[in-house]
Amino acid sequence: MSGTHIKDIKNKVSFRSINKLAIPAIIAGIAEPLISLTDIAIIGNVDENPVEALAAAGIVGSFLSAIIWIVAQTKTAISAMVSQHLGANRLHAIRTLVPQAIVFNILLSLLIYVSTSVFAEIIFGAYNAEGLMLQYSVEYYRIRAIGYPLTLVTFALFGVFRGLQNTLWAMKASLAGAVVNIVFDYILVYGIAGVVPAYHLKGAAYASLLAQLVMLCMALYFYFSKTPFSWKVSLHINPRLRGLLAMSFNLFIRTAALNFAIYLANAYATDYGRNYIAAQSMLMNIWLFFSFFIDGYANAGNAISGKLLGARDYRRLWYLSVDICKYAIGIAVILMVVCGVFYDAIGLLFSKDPMVLATFAAVFWMVLLMQPVNAVAFMFDGIFKGLGEAAYLRNVLIAATFLGFTPTLFITDYWGLKLHGVWIAFMVWMLIRAGALIIKFRRKYLNAVD
Repeated sequence: MSGTHIKDIKNKVSFRSINKLAIPAIIAGIAEPLISLTDIAIIGNVDENPVEALAAAGIVGSFLSAIIWIVAQTKTAISAMVSQHLGANRLHAIRTLVPQAIVFNILLSLLIYVSTSVFAEIIFGAYNAEGLMLQYSVEYYRIRAIGYPLTLVTFALFGVFRGLQNTLWAMKASLAGAVVNIVFDYILVYGIAGVVPAYHLKGAAYASLLAQLVMLCMALYFYFSKTPFSWKVSLHINPRLRGLLAMSFNLFIRTAALNFAIYLANAYATDYGRNYIAAQSMLMNIWLFFSFFIDGYANAGNAISGKLLGARDYRRLWYLSVDICKYAIGIAVILMVVCGVFYDAIGLLFSKDPMVLATFAAVFWMVLLMQPVNAVAFMFDGIFKGLGEAAYLRNVLIAATFLGFTPTLFITDYWGLKLHGVWIAFMVWMLIRAGALIIKFRRKYLNAVD
């Protein structure tokens, strides 16, 4: 074995160390989209107005994801802050910061709940929903929105866990929530004769609330019993809170741009007709499920890169990016192959309507094709978050959305490509994101291995 090869191995973060974070993060990450997928699968198979109910669940699910992704960026900021201080052996400096960040999340979530619930009809009307679809969307959302404080506090705690290099606690809480959601989805949507009435779409919303409550309770248990932080909120503002909020704000803007692209895609799909938005709801939620699945390695990169930055170990940081990229692409290829084998069966999980299924099948291959590109983009997203590069991530998403996705969507819509055009626009979007992050990272850290 050559001396260079031995040196390379010494500078690498081990496969075991990466997977110790990545595998629980994958399982924890897919729990949230699994809740939405379960809602859609069950709602899409009800007897009463299944297409309208499926479309409403998809529209609301996308809007919920948009809001949660935007305001939950404090999770990423907390994770980066904790991991960097862990690497520098200075956790004592942020003991008061964590409770203050959690209180900020609670206040922000209450504000969002009140403001969006009041204007729910206007919000979903902007998605081009009308009639029964709009009615279902408003009813479903007003119940699901009650869970904002539960979810945002849970995510903040998950950020603390990830910063401490532990994703196992988040995995356990997320799995418990997913199980609760699946069980109560069936009970509350379909009902139990003579025992529980069938609540239809509202039942799925109540099941999601129960799942979020269970996840929060478990996360609080791990926070109090396993971490060095407390719930005591100091009236003296931690000097690092300003930096955390600045990082969070940049990530808010970034995620707002991200969700503008998703909103625009859903608005166009709704305008094409109910079969198109129903199929788009299926495609988007599967895409999100894949994203959270691949994101497990990005979360590992987020946690480890922050720690390596705190320790100023740039050589290992470079090798970390190479290895995690390989693992994430491998996961993406596996997902492509599995879904390719069960291509038609996957659609049948969510709908039995032949027009919806035909529209879904005509476009699903595009979602599969872009998974390796997604893997690279998500992996570097995670590393850049761990490095605290929130401003650059913000700029990349703004450019990808307004210089890539939006004009591509306008052009493909003009040519009548409909859902094919929507997913061509998403492919352009992801290529810009992946390319910009690779170029920046290589310029900044490649010399570390020379």
